[in-house]
Amino acid sequence: MAPELKVHDFHPAIRPNGLYWIADVPSGGLTVSQDGRKATLKLAALAVIDQPRWPAPDAEARRARLDVTVVWTATDEPVTLDDPAHQFRFKGWKAIAQAECRAEVPSLGFTWRSGPLATSRASFAVIGEEANGKYYGASSP
Repeated sequence: MAPELKVHDFHPAIRPNGLYWIADVPSGGLTVSQDGRKATLKLAALAVIDQPRWPAPDAEARRARLDVTVVWTATDEPVTLDDPAHQFRFKGWKAIAQAECRAEVPSLGFTWRSGPLATSRASFAVIGEEANGKYYGASSP
């Protein structure tokens, strides 16, 4: 099967403490507008693993890199959730999310690129302030 037709699964390595799907965001990698209504995440050359047969225990892993940009922009529709039983509170807005990604597996000579950021649009995001757990009792966001 041609490499472009194979399934790829890109993920950060499992941390020594067992956390999975966690990546460090470098300084300046996340910017939030002063009014809190727009946020941009940019990760360049993020070291990940390409493991197409995951979660098979013997799944081969190859070093890979991702370039990812995600932009969340608030709409004018407010969202407020307050659930004392589960110690969860959120106050913000529904948002439009846009994403762009480039993946590279150097050992295979494989590169994939999504469509450009301007063509991406998902309307299932929220942006705002959250309080949960021990922070739930603090002042309202």
